[in-house]
Amino acid sequence: MRFNVIKLVFALCVVFISCNLFAQQDFQGKAYYQSKTAVDVSRFDRPGMSEDVKKRIAKRMKDMFEKTYILTFNKIESIYKEEERLAAPTQGGGSRFGGMMSSFAAGPRYKNVKELLLLQDQEFFGKQFLIKEPLEKLEWVMSGETKQIGKYMCFKATAKKKILDSGISNFGPPRRGNRGGNGEEGEKKKAEEKIEAPKEVEVVAWYTMQIPVNQGPGEYWGLPGLILEISADKTTILCSKIILNPTEKEKIKKLTKGKEVSKEVYNDIVKKKTEEMRENFRRGGGPGGGRR
Repeated sequence: MRFNVIKLVFALCVVFISCNLFAQQDFQGKAYYQSKTAVDVSRFDRPGMSEDVKKRIAKRMKDMFEKTYILTFNKIESIYKEEERLAAPTQGGGSRFGGMMSSFAAGPRYKNVKELLLLQDQEFFGKQFLIKEPLEKLEWVMSGETKQIGKYMCFKATAKKKILDSGISNFGPPRRGNRGGNGEEGEKKKAEEKIEAPKEVEVVAWYTMQIPVNQGPGEYWGLPGLILEISADKTTILCSKIILNPTEKEKIKKLTKGKEVSKEVYNDIVKKKTEEMRENFRRGGGPGGGRR
């Protein structure tokens, strides 16, 4: 207990010393995050699929969900976007699969903690959307637990968050023996496939008061310091590098590109498209359509 109090006092002293830095009107920072998501590749398993193909799919999924993001932030606004990188060469006809799954990738996200606004630039199968929603306020619970991330003293906070099904979790070819069948039982199975209730997950955040801004990766915010690590459901996001007041500052501005929709409307669009692709799989034509 005494050790935790000493840590807290030390962190507060560091914050006090650095107040002049964060009091600047043009203050800006950049934080680099590594994101990893565990994916159930068995959803993509099909009867007769070779182990070699399964391994290639697993590797491609791993590469697809291990990404680097950059959070450019000031005291009120932030932009969170994937770091640009050259596409890896595809082999064995993997380009269709990779191109299809890239349609689910999130675009840049803009947060304004003063206006409580979240905007996301999202392209989905050739159509551009601008998802607009109120910035969600999580009920953070401080634990007093601490740990070091790089040179920053971090404090733990937890919250409960409801995750709505976007339709992606239900994407994939039907498994053997899961075609629904005929009659009432078949219709019941099909209905169960389409309905998935929102689930509540625990969010674990580690934030540092050495950077006293109300920001974090993705949609996360609401703590008295920059969030350096966040874990929710099957995804972990960890900060790997921070640059404060870079020489070349980036203008942070609201996203405007695309058709404006709510998160709920966008999720309905995704669900309809993924159900259409599942039907194509049932007919044996893959994600692009029926047999040729």
